[in-house]
Amino acid sequence: MPSLPAYNDTATATAFTTSFRSLRKPIVPTKIDHNLFITMGLGINQCPPKTRARNCQAPNGTRFTASMNNVSFVLPSNISILQAYRQGIPGVFTTDFPAKPPVTFDYTGNVSRSLWQPTRGTKVYKLKYGSRVQIVLKGTNIFTAENHPIHLHGYDFYILAEGFGNFNPKTDTAKFNLVDPPLRNTVSLPVKGWAVIRFVADNPGTWIMHCHLDVHIGWGLATVFVVEDGPGPMQKLEQPPPDLPVC
Repeated sequence: MPSLPAYNDTATATAFTTSFRSLRKPIVPTKIDHNLFITMGLGINQCPPKTRARNCQAPNGTRFTASMNNVSFVLPSNISILQAYRQGIPGVFTTDFPAKPPVTFDYTGNVSRSLWQPTRGTKVYKLKYGSRVQIVLKGTNIFTAENHPIHLHGYDFYILAEGFGNFNPKTDTAKFNLVDPPLRNTVSLPVKGWAVIRFVADNPGTWIMHCHLDVHIGWGLATVFVVEDGPGPMQKLEQPPPDLPVC
């Protein structure tokens, strides 16, 4: 058997993922319309009254949770976000997902307990068709640090760079690979690290971005991008067929 790195050898894993390159010269967006900074964090919330103890296994009888930019995503229970968006059904989601963390702090240091309990909500971020998007994904030390494989539905994106510590826009942008970055739909966000991705929002619809650790998405480590229709007939989301089964 070959000698493999330890399961927690983050440095080796990151060295491997950052070695990926595109085989052909890609067209990477250089002008950016939306520059987002999204933190990933775990946390705890108080358990609702009369909740079973097996569902409250965090310290002191609390419940584990997770969030992006301090928002723990709540999946709708009756109507999908896409249906609500296309049919104008109110009360299913709001369009106020923050483009940056509501509070700036030392993301990889000792985080105040006041940030351990995120807000809950079905908050989405709207994009016009053709928008050029850059997202700085930032791992945090909220409650505890963890790695997160971040997956975006509906798109492939260019991974420009990965690193450790707090992202510094004055120095870390020099590490961006704009020549031959890999094109993927999942990026590895290392423990207490960061990753930067770019894509063009040219696929209309509602697309979830989430951690691919199943337990984390269940805890709320997700958000949704609502991409509007474009002007052309091939740039619009098709209407559902009349015989589409309902939930």
